Amino acid sequence: MSTATQTEAQLKLAASAAEATLAVLPSSAPLRAGTPVPGTPETLPAGPAVSARFGGTATGEIAILVSQDLADALQHSPLGELDLALAVRPALEAAAGVFGPVVVDPGQLLEPDVALGSLAAKGDLVLVPLLDGDDVRAALALALTPWPGAPVAYGLQRIDELAARGGAAAAPARTTGLDLLHDVEMEVSAELGRTRMSVRELLSLTPGAVVELDRAAGSPADLLVNGRLIARGEVVVIDENFGLRITEIVVPGAERT
Repeated sequence: MSTATQTEAQLKLAASAAEATLAVLPSSAPLRAGTPVPGTPETLPAGPAVSARFGGTATGEIAILVSQDLADALQHSPLGELDLALAVRPALEAAAGVFGPVVVDPGQLLEPDVALGSLAAKGDLVLVPLLDGDDVRAALALALTPWPGAPVAYGLQRIDELAARGGAAAAPARTTGLDLLHDVEMEVSAELGRTRMSVRELLSLTPGAVVELDRAAGSPADLLVNGRLIARGEVVVIDENFGLRITEIVVPGAERT
C-alpha cells in the first residue's frame, strides 16, 4: 500500500471513530465531524483532554479534547464535582470500538498538548476536529500501532447502534448548565453500612466471619453517585436481583459524615 493510500485509510478510520464519538459525547450544541488531519493542527479547542490506551483487535491510544463548557458543567454539578474521565469514557470506548473488539484503559485527565504529544510519540497521529458551525469545540485524536488498512464491519455496525441511541450528534438545540449533563453516565452504588478495622482484624478474616456495620438492622441503605450520598432507601428484590426503593432524597450539604 502506498503512503498516500495508507494515509487516506487512516483518515477514513478516524472519521468513522469521530462519528461514533459524536453519538455519545455530551455537548452544549450539536456537533459535526470536521476534516481529519494528520498530525497536530494549530487550532485546538479550549478545554482539557482525556486520554486512554486500548488493546485487542487493534492497539493504540486515543484522546478526546473536550469543550470547556462540559468541563465547567461537571465541576459545578449539583451532585458536586464529577469525574471528567468517567463522563467521557463512553465516548472513548465508542471511538476505539470502530477498530474492532478492544479493551479501553481508564482515561486520565491531561493538558491537550501533553495528550497529543503522547499520541504523536506512539505513531501516526490523526486528529478530527468536532465543530459547532465553523468553531472547533472539541476534537478526537488517534494513534494506532499499526493502523489497520480499512474500516471494519464491527465499527460501522457500532456507529449505527450508537446513532440509534441518540446523543450529542442528534441534539436538536443548544443546551446549557445541567442539561449538558443529562446523558453523562455516572457510577451509582448502594451502601448498607461502614465500619473500621485494624490491619490485624482484616488479615484474620475467613469465610464465615461476620463483620458488624455501623447501621442497625432495617435501617435504610445509602445511594451514592461517585461516592457522594444523594438518597436513601430500602433494599428490595427484583426477580433475582437486589434493588433499592428510594425513601429519601438527601439535600446537598446534609450528607452523613
